[in-house]
Amino acid sequence: MTADHADKRFAYLMTGIENVGAGDLSTRIPAGTDPDPLGTVMVAFNRMAEDLETSQTQLEARMKTRTTMLMDAFRKMELMALTDPLTQLRNRAALETVLESSLAGQVANGSPALLLLDLDSFKSINDTLGHAAGDTVLKVVADRLRATVRKMDTVARLGGDEFAVVLQDTGAERGRQVSRRIVDALAQPMTAEATELSISASVGIAVAKPDDSALDLILHADTAMYIAKNEANANVVLFRPVMLNARQRHTALAAELQNAIENNEMVLHYQPIVELTTGRVLGVEALVRWQHPQRGLVMPDEFIGLAEEIGAMATLTACVLQTVLAQLRQWQETLDLDPRFTVRVNISATQLQRPELLDDVQRLLLAENIEPAALVLELTEYSMVTGNEWDLYSFRGLRNLGVGLAIDDFGTGYSSISYLRTLPVDQVKLDKSLLGTHSETGASRPFIAAILQLVKSCNLAATCEGVETSQQAAMLTELGCETGQGYYFGRPVPATDVNAIWLDRFGEAPWREETLDIQEAAAELLRN
Repeated sequence: MTADHADKRFAYLMTGIENVGAGDLSTRIPAGTDPDPLGTVMVAFNRMAEDLETSQTQLEARMKTRTTMLMDAFRKMELMALTDPLTQLRNRAALETVLESSLAGQVANGSPALLLLDLDSFKSINDTLGHAAGDTVLKVVADRLRATVRKMDTVARLGGDEFAVVLQDTGAERGRQVSRRIVDALAQPMTAEATELSISASVGIAVAKPDDSALDLILHADTAMYIAKNEANANVVLFRPVMLNARQRHTALAAELQNAIENNEMVLHYQPIVELTTGRVLGVEALVRWQHPQRGLVMPDEFIGLAEEIGAMATLTACVLQTVLAQLRQWQETLDLDPRFTVRVNISATQLQRPELLDDVQRLLLAENIEPAALVLELTEYSMVTGNEWDLYSFRGLRNLGVGLAIDDFGTGYSSISYLRTLPVDQVKLDKSLLGTHSETGASRPFIAAILQLVKSCNLAATCEGVETSQQAAMLTELGCETGQGYYFGRPVPATDVNAIWLDRFGEAPWREETLDIQEAAAELLRN
């Protein structure tokens, strides 16, 4: 072998080493067949380069597979982060992203519209049938919403029983049409826990304007939905800017109410409950009022719902009970009350869900040294009939404590002898609507007589509210109703107006004279 040949082979080897070092693993050198040590090194070099290239190819393949797996996992995690796990709809975060994207392209693609909808009375489904039934309802609602809109539209669940729909390139009229289709679709019967249900919903619509943000659109749709929920026969409402003023007033009023409750600014008025056969005042109903600094005396219809909404009912109820029982103690010490005298306090359905209610009532009774039987808690038919196990625990606990329980507003839709015989109550208050107007008293008589017979058959005492005339008082007395309440006997008054004269003004039950006249006239007809 010549020196030139050896130098050339060595140059090949050095070039190959440089190429491999630079990352070119496909480099191979002409090793030839020379049996000398340099030839052996060149053959070994080629094998090494081939092994390195194979290893690199395998590594790149594994890296590609791992990268694909990581990207898939990332996309799944991203999808999970933007998906409601129960319904598999988009969630609130995804909704905001979709809205931002839609608003950014609205000049070219038209304006998007946002529908916010809230299921009416969904809580009662959870309370009466259980959360499994509630979950079933939410899934059915999700499926029906998907079926009602286009593929290009977005359906989301924002939490609880609140849903949203983003309609692409949609005007106000189409927004209304889709909303009504949604309301109709949800009203179709569905089955949950072997119970057939029909769901109603309230829908707020907001159509985007060029300068709206995603949060603006959500606020506008939510404002319209709030109005839809709180106005009769208005389950679909389109947002108008003037509504923001009402929303702002509502927010301000909520803050004022919270302060009023915390600062003990609520006042109580008392309306008498009169024994119809004697005219004696057997008790009073405590009615809470809000002494607003600008608006004056605000009636409970205007703020009880708001107190429920802001979570202030627990504090309000505790304040009312404390004030009522302290006032009763003062009356017991200063007035000649009938031994059967009671104070009646309305309790909302949400208060029955509070584990502290029973302890609060017991503590306040002990603090004022009041016999439990002197306190009567009035609850609506709805809360008693649709109550869950915790409600029944509260009922039984209060009954065992000795507190009186009364069904309020009886006869307004749930009246049934089956539950009258099983609920732990001892009194029933007939709703004032049963009396009708002054001119309808005679027509109402057979109906009231039947209801009183139903109540008596269950060994319950009856009070009829809404008594406004002596004729109505006389009729109720003749039919055997124990007590009456209404403007005829007295309007609600502050505690300072409850005195001996106030208590004794119906001592002779003057309406009984009309009862005797009616009976004498009936006897005369029979004699003739």
